Amino acid sequence: MTPEAADDATRTAGALQFVETAAAGVIVADDLINLVYKLRAGYRANGTFVMNSTTAAVVHKLKDAEGRFMWADSLAAGQPARLLGYPVVIAEDMPSIAVGAFPIAFGDFRAGYTIADRTGVRLIRDEVTRKGYTGFYLSKRVGGIVTDDAAIKLMKIKAA
Repeated sequence: MTPEAADDATRTAGALQFVETAAAGVIVADDLINLVYKLRAGYRANGTFVMNSTTAAVVHKLKDAEGRFMWADSLAAGQPARLLGYPVVIAEDMPSIAVGAFPIAFGDFRAGYTIADRTGVRLIRDEVTRKGYTGFYLSKRVGGIVTDDAAIKLMKIKAA
């Protein structure tokens, strides 16, 4: 499903909403604030930012109007960094900042996304392929789907 700019009440069912950046090709501090507050308050309480390392390097340098960094590295081992008070997860499969890309997602992913994890692992024993060796092939089925499109918002980089 293609992300849409329309609000929750008028958007196509299953389509995630995006918030476009104010300036072409870049992210500024206000864009992140707009993304956070586009999400309903009930979902914001469990909000998390998701972006790749390249995007995180850009966002890490953003400052507020008083010159303070918006990004706060964690002081505790095993805890994620925080951006505007929300945890940041690095997912390298997210796109980098580019015109028309969706490099940042923000939302309550527990409420908005369901992972279907089929129980059990399939095992195939192979004693034929290489003489004198036994090979084992394992497979597991896992899937996922957006189940609440109001719980996740995307940032879209504006074109010129």
